[in-house]
Amino acid sequence: MASVDRTSSSVSGRLSPGDLLHAGLAVALLLGVWSVGGLEVSTGKVSHLYAINGSTVLLPCTYSSCIGIKNLYFNWHYDDNGTMIKLCEAVIPVEGVEPKVGVYHERVEFVGSSKSNNISILLWNITYEDAGNYYCFARNEKEKFRNHSAVYILYVVDQIKEIDNTLTVIIVSVLGGVIGFSIIFMVIKGLVIQFILPNLDDKNKECLVSSGNDNTENGGSGAKADNKGTPKA
Repeated sequence: MASVDRTSSSVSGRLSPGDLLHAGLAVALLLGVWSVGGLEVSTGKVSHLYAINGSTVLLPCTYSSCIGIKNLYFNWHYDDNGTMIKLCEAVIPVEGVEPKVGVYHERVEFVGSSKSNNISILLWNITYEDAGNYYCFARNEKEKFRNHSAVYILYVVDQIKEIDNTLTVIIVSVLGGVIGFSIIFMVIKGLVIQFILPNLDDKNKECLVSSGNDNTENGGSGAKADNKGTPKA
């Protein structure tokens, strides 16, 4: 034990703070690359669905990996009040090879394809008992069999309620009318300013000039007469 302690202490003594920092950065970089290139499983942007009793629904799931796949194992299972019921499972050996899917539910159909990284399933003739959480699970051998999963929630209803948009339509119509009226008013105002007002100004100037000439002609002789001197006696 003493020799081991001396060896470990001598090794630690040889490592400078700079070496430790470089080693830490290298580990962090490797972990970052691993996390970015790792497998991702997704059930889409909307992870829930309201479906009518007796209909057939698609439970979507896709996978992606920047480092590729090898012996990708996947399955679907349903959470039945805490008991996980397996619906189907398969292994995709390599990219582009279609898997041989084992289906364990009479109303489940596999509709995915490895060519599009799709492992979705159909659930036929759903009942109220089918409502709940469905898990899409995948594990890639290239990632040392790390587990990945995504959940899809199914709600089963009698009918899909239609949203009454009457009030919204009225509000939008009123706003549209106000905006349209404002635009028409601005256009008319612009036309008046550009075409009608300049013509009125020209006519007013002509009227002022003509009225000034009339006054000069009418009062010219009188003005001259007034300027004449008083006749001498």
